[in-house]
Amino acid sequence: MRVGLMGLGRIGAFHAATLAAHPLVEELIVADPVRTSPYGRPGDPFEADAVVIATPTSTHAELIVKACRRGVPVFCEKPVAGTVPDTVKVLEECAGHRVQIGFQRRFDPGYVAAAAALRAGELGELHRVHLVTADPAPPPADYIPLSGGIFRDCHIHDFDILRWVTGREVVSVYATGANRGAAFFAEAGDVDTSAALLTLDDGTLATVQGSRYNGGGYDVRMELAGTERTQAVGLGPRAPLHSTEGLPEPDRPWPDFVARFEEAYRAEIDHFLRGGPSPCTIEDALEALYVAEAADLSLRERRPVEVAEVRG
Repeated sequence: MRVGLMGLGRIGAFHAATLAAHPLVEELIVADPVRTSPYGRPGDPFEADAVVIATPTSTHAELIVKACRRGVPVFCEKPVAGTVPDTVKVLEECAGHRVQIGFQRRFDPGYVAAAAALRAGELGELHRVHLVTADPAPPPADYIPLSGGIFRDCHIHDFDILRWVTGREVVSVYATGANRGAAFFAEAGDVDTSAALLTLDDGTLATVQGSRYNGGGYDVRMELAGTERTQAVGLGPRAPLHSTEGLPEPDRPWPDFVARFEEAYRAEIDHFLRGGPSPCTIEDALEALYVAEAADLSLRERRPVEVAEVRG
């Protein structure tokens, strides 16, 4: 097949190499206003049999809709759009079209195994979940005002994987944050350190923590505590954790999200190219965004927020 790729930034360049090497891709057409790629030819990506969108967030909604109107299957990095109303509009416009949203943790072997163990009853009754997403260094200052804030930009991955692994919905959020680093976070109305308490629809409690200044490396983990055992994701030898009990030191801690989820990124693209039902729909992306909206509102108003409030 011919595949059109839009956007050749960090993740777009990774997708270009993945697509060019895939046995189902005969031709790769790339489009980026400032970058080029050795893996494809420039051209109109909508002339292809499928499109992959890895452009800035502000362009996602328009490009998804354009692809759907042309009847072209589309893979798009999260989010669908920057706001709930815009996401709902895309959902309505693209009803019945094949759209896969890039929440790559769903394809990571660790999260897949945790979901399987929970569903098989190996953990017993789930009571608690803990999630961490911590970047080793902050993104560029000019990115922060456009990011939507740490809960929409960073923790939306935690909210999505929490729903996917547990099979439950978040009903309330109590979030907080702090600014411990560069001034540009506060100037943009954002925080660089975050924490939230989430309540699921069956009463399970989940905690989420994050940082833009985790100097030890890229740290992404999930712990599921049940009545029979606790299952952990992300505790491999490259996790940037140092033990005081003499456990082995980290072996080349993960430097960034691309390195940590390289296998998952390839797997989600492979799934998209091979067709079949979308494993992560616009509806899924909207549900995660509702939780992020509730967390952001809770942070700003310093109060618990019911997710139903932002749905309205």
